[in-house]
Amino acid sequence: MNTISDGLATLGRDAPDEPTLAQLVRDITGYADAEPSSARIEPVDYEIGTPSTEQLLRIAGTATVAGRTVEWSAFVKKLRSARHWPLIHLVPEPFREHFVENLPWQLEVAVHRSNLATLMPDGLRLPKMYSIGEYDDDRATLWMEDVIQLPGAWPLGRFEHAANLLGRLSARRQLHLVEPLLPRGTVDEPGIGLRYYTNGRVIMGAIPLLANDQTWRHPLLAEAICSTGDHGLRDELLALGSRLPAVLDRLDALPQTYQHGDASPQNLLVPKDKQDEFVVIDWGFDCPQAIGFDLGQLLVGLAHAGELAADELPTIHTVILPAFMEGLAAEGMTVTEDDVLYGYLGSLMARATFTALPLEQLGKTTECGPELFEQRVRLTRALVDLVSTIN
Repeated sequence: MNTISDGLATLGRDAPDEPTLAQLVRDITGYADAEPSSARIEPVDYEIGTPSTEQLLRIAGTATVAGRTVEWSAFVKKLRSARHWPLIHLVPEPFREHFVENLPWQLEVAVHRSNLATLMPDGLRLPKMYSIGEYDDDRATLWMEDVIQLPGAWPLGRFEHAANLLGRLSARRQLHLVEPLLPRGTVDEPGIGLRYYTNGRVIMGAIPLLANDQTWRHPLLAEAICSTGDHGLRDELLALGSRLPAVLDRLDALPQTYQHGDASPQNLLVPKDKQDEFVVIDWGFDCPQAIGFDLGQLLVGLAHAGELAADELPTIHTVILPAFMEGLAAEGMTVTEDDVLYGYLGSLMARATFTALPLEQLGKTTECGPELFEQRVRLTRALVDLVSTIN
């Protein structure tokens, strides 16, 4: 005899039985008498770029409440240790085990088991968590709120509002007030996460490619450079690259806080029914970072995804810095604008400027079109111009 939960059987060990599904639907709908009448799995159309994320799914269906039909849905995120990542072989053998040990795949579990929700200012919140399944093979599955997002582009005021709230959050998570969400090793050292990323992804990965003549001779990149006329971009990137060690040292000497760590607009979900609120997901860099760190991803996230023109970044930059400062001040944290500006742009330099060009596409059999490279050349130029303003 078929049951409603049979439609979820392909979830394997994560598939809920009938009583568990019924309780899930009641938690989602808020109706204690809700009875599931259907359930289905919907793949999420999102390119997963994080080794620790194994799968993203939407579980949806209908339920009966007092004789009427209501719809329900949940967002399911499957997490894993990097040792289960299909592309782990791309990490050089000498660094592989260190990479596995240092990628905090359990961070999102720790977020929802911490008191972080109580520290968030009005206007920021975590998604509702329905259940967390942890397994002894270094995997976990989160069943959480499916946030129905407001469609359309972000207006300038939303960037400003987000920056203000991120400033408040940063002030509330100063080093003397909180600890790492997932304590491990030397994670409490200032800037250790950004240094690890920069040394691997940027200094060992991107910069050698940027220094290679063959990279710039590739037709896709060469055409984009000619189209934009930005023939000085390579030299400016390499000059900035030579400054990276000093920039990282300066960042570590700035005031530090625990921040979101990946505060791009894609991780600040705006609910359709509450447009002045952000549902915060996908936390990263669970270690002390220079004040202002979060502003970099807030600025560049949508542009990197091709959803915002690069020439809009300077205007956004002018509003998010003062808004962040106002957020810090509202929580009683005193720090100079120069320090915040350096923390913001220095982190942006290390995190995004050298990796904005999609160089990973150059070696693929099926390559992307020239439009992506031209868009990313313009984005890289905008970032170079911004970060070059710090000494």
